[in-house]
Amino acid sequence: MTTLYERFGGKIALDTAVEIFYDKMLNDDRVNFFFDDVDMTKQIAKQKAFLTVAYGGPHHYTGKTMKEAHEPLIKKGLNDTHIDVLIEHLESTLLGLGASEEDIKKAIVIVDDLRDDVLGR
Repeated sequence: MTTLYERFGGKIALDTAVEIFYDKMLNDDRVNFFFDDVDMTKQIAKQKAFLTVAYGGPHHYTGKTMKEAHEPLIKKGLNDTHIDVLIEHLESTLLGLGASEEDIKKAIVIVDDLRDDVLGR
């Protein structure tokens, strides 16, 4: 059975998806303020590494836990509504890149399963 990483097209496709995703996030006033003090080059690299692992690709993620990484954002008011916006942008990004509805649903479940960790619950 192939992984989501493979079905999405591997490294190049995932890298493209992350770039598009962050363009959407940075242009959305509901969430872009979370990135005001963030080095986006580093953030995008971390996200590419994390999603590679999360979607079944080569395991090279050595970053913080979801809870640790998002503690500063919780202090800025990160809540369920913001996670919903993230999922909205993830879904539209994957749709725009031609991913199947089934694979998009699986990708969203993986991300949504991290909601409590991201929100420190």
